[in-house]
Amino acid sequence: MQMTDEMLSAVRASIRHAKNSEFYRRHYADIEPDDIKTLADFRRLPFTDKEDLRGAYPLGLCAVPTDEIVRIHSSSGTTGTPVIIPYTARDVHDWAVMFKRCYETAGITRADRIQITPGYGLWTAGIGFQLGAELLGAMAVPMGPGNTDKQLRMMMDLRSTVLCATSSYALLLAEEIERRGVHDSICLRKGVIGSERWGEKMRRRIANELGVDLYDIYGLTEIYGPGIGINCDCQDGMHIWTDYMYFEIIDPKTGECVPDGESGEIVITTLKKEGAPLIRYRTHDLSREIAGSCPCGSDYPRLAAIIGRSDDMVKVKGTIIYPSRIDEFLAGLAGASSEYQVMIDHLNGRDQLTLFFETAVAEGPDRAQLQKAAEAGFKQALGITAKTKPVSIGDLPRSEKKTTRIFDNRY
Repeated sequence: MQMTDEMLSAVRASIRHAKNSEFYRRHYADIEPDDIKTLADFRRLPFTDKEDLRGAYPLGLCAVPTDEIVRIHSSSGTTGTPVIIPYTARDVHDWAVMFKRCYETAGITRADRIQITPGYGLWTAGIGFQLGAELLGAMAVPMGPGNTDKQLRMMMDLRSTVLCATSSYALLLAEEIERRGVHDSICLRKGVIGSERWGEKMRRRIANELGVDLYDIYGLTEIYGPGIGINCDCQDGMHIWTDYMYFEIIDPKTGECVPDGESGEIVITTLKKEGAPLIRYRTHDLSREIAGSCPCGSDYPRLAAIIGRSDDMVKVKGTIIYPSRIDEFLAGLAGASSEYQVMIDHLNGRDQLTLFFETAVAEGPDRAQLQKAAEAGFKQALGITAKTKPVSIGDLPRSEKKTTRIFDNRY
């Protein structure tokens, strides 16, 4: 991504500020911000990774006096020491401004009623959706996750027009609305979906069953939270807020920036963050920059939808598999629905991959034929042999948060 002189100046200022933190005083001990005169100089700076942030626990990232910190957010910590991100009042305001911009980009106005189902607490999701809604002037309905009976009652009684959710919970709600036959009592017109990658087949299913336009919202706890980018009505990539962040796309293996338009890992440098500025932070999210101007008229550049993470791939029988490849395969498999699970086992000295996927095809000869087609198609599309097991719609578990799709039982 191009870096203007103004942006380079902002990068230098951000590095200078970041070195007020204990972490960056060590991490960038030999780096002087004024020595960064070109984009090439910037690209020689060391990356920051999540393990670095875990090592800074609890407040090693803090770049201001602690009496200026008004809020703490954190990653889940389910895979190790949690990452603690401190926010100043300005950080909270900037996040709200970006989130309001997301809503406006999606065509959401102060006349809307926004039902917020992502979680609250240390996680950044729910409160970010609420901040943006309140700054926009819309009615926020801060439900949080779960309690589907109450979700649907509030959705109908308050005539919510916008649903904010993970794709997994949006699908669960869509199925419940269909099962209960209350679609005519629902006033939703838009869905803002974030927190997990989702395939095109799942997108179409949610949009059709809810009768809404869907928008991908992007973000991560380490960089404010959700709200740093969203797609517009043109549905051709997510606009990203480059007045607050500088984005790079790198080859996850070499660390070098990829040619324009090629897929790679998103790396983010914050330009205005006070509490915990981050320089060249490796998100591990995979995307690509979209060239040219968007027909919507926005000057903000675009990234393609997130296709996966550089650290969520699995190697089976010597073949690297990303969940996005399975999404693509199922999208082209007639009779297959969007929901699936993959079980990977090591049996009798060999890896074995089993793909469970939902289908509306009834049990019997037609389902048996679908299973054969799935196994042949999987081999052709992904290059390895798999067992496939079609199951009925609703047989696989649903989640009120994120859905785990790949279970690697070999370790």
